[in-house]
Amino acid sequence: MTKELLKQVRVIDPVLKTDTVADVLIIDGYIQAIAEKITDFSADTSIRDCQGLVLGAGLVDLYSHSGEPGFEERETISSFLQAAAAGGFTRVSVLPDTLPAIDQPALVTQLQQYREKEKPCPNLHIWGAITLDLAGKQLTEVADLVTVGVVGFTDGKPWENLGIVRRVLEYLQPFGKPVAFWPCDRYLAASGRMREGAEALRIGLPPIPATAETTAIASLLELVADIGTPVHIMRVSTARSVELIAQAKAKGVLITASTTWMHILLDTTSIKSYHTSLHLDPPLGNNRDMLCLRDAVRTGVIDAIAIDHAPYTYEEKVQAFAESPPGAIGLELALPLLWQNLVATGEFTALELWRVLSHQPAACLQQEVKAIQPGEKAELTLFNPLQTWQVNKANLQTLSYNTPWFGQEVTGRVVQTWCHTNLK
Repeated sequence: MTKELLKQVRVIDPVLKTDTVADVLIIDGYIQAIAEKITDFSADTSIRDCQGLVLGAGLVDLYSHSGEPGFEERETISSFLQAAAAGGFTRVSVLPDTLPAIDQPALVTQLQQYREKEKPCPNLHIWGAITLDLAGKQLTEVADLVTVGVVGFTDGKPWENLGIVRRVLEYLQPFGKPVAFWPCDRYLAASGRMREGAEALRIGLPPIPATAETTAIASLLELVADIGTPVHIMRVSTARSVELIAQAKAKGVLITASTTWMHILLDTTSIKSYHTSLHLDPPLGNNRDMLCLRDAVRTGVIDAIAIDHAPYTYEEKVQAFAESPPGAIGLELALPLLWQNLVATGEFTALELWRVLSHQPAACLQQEVKAIQPGEKAELTLFNPLQTWQVNKANLQTLSYNTPWFGQEVTGRVVQTWCHTNLK
């Protein structure tokens, strides 16, 4: 039996909507007591002075990429989970774009068996593919994938055929599982590499118009309103998209939405460095897009922040910006950098940030995050917002290091996570 007493820790609870300083006693993975001062504890209790530290509900990632199976040189399930734990995540959800794609029950079971070999934290959830080989043509055996416990369904890539999207919404409705789409018109995006605007002209990279996203979102919203199947909209990146989503929600359309952590931190001005880890898909928005996304996250129009961790090898990323594969790692960097740039500056409260990284992503997955109170399982993240560390190979658990912060000093680091398996 393990007994831990966290003295004078700042407790952030997005369920109770409280931000207080207290002593917290954790015994054998359960919260035993929370009080202004705890004096009744046994001699074998481990005591930690937590002044200045933050204890919050465990972070939940809506979607990220794992290399395994197929691209183990980028990331294995083991390194993926270790990186997630190091970043404060107690639940993570893997997208099905592996090789082979996660479109068969046997592969889901295989990944779950990998998970059982790891430590109890974090919990691994798996998105099942909607179509075979993510080709957007033939539907997978959805019922079989539900039986083996997928968290929801997505291909994690843009769709070209709205007729199939309509059919998918009709077919998946009875299963009651989360269904996620990434709206993007690839014909409008064409060969673009960054958001259309003045910066694209200055930098000289092929532009992607905002309409590549907004027209696709508008079409999806019409289908959802017509058919009634709840949908999660992934990777929202434009100000106009936020307006469309807000209007749809006001009309009662059954949608949730997420943006990624890098899209609310950075805008197109960052790309002047030509750092290939700033090549994202969808691309970073203009300054207005970024500010609008921040406001939408704070007000709840955008329900959650996703990490969309996308590891690539050094060789894959060391090439011309336009030729590099889009994506960046983020599991170990998101919380420190979001806290440093949004909470420490006063733009977000700690409670606002923690809500969209824990409670709200879980809700999008039809999961629950429990309040931090006696009797509940300890699914918690302990964070030191003032600890500095350098982003380098020695300090990262992920196998890849495609991030624009590589080699830089970052403030804020996760100290410990607690969680249990088989969380619902």
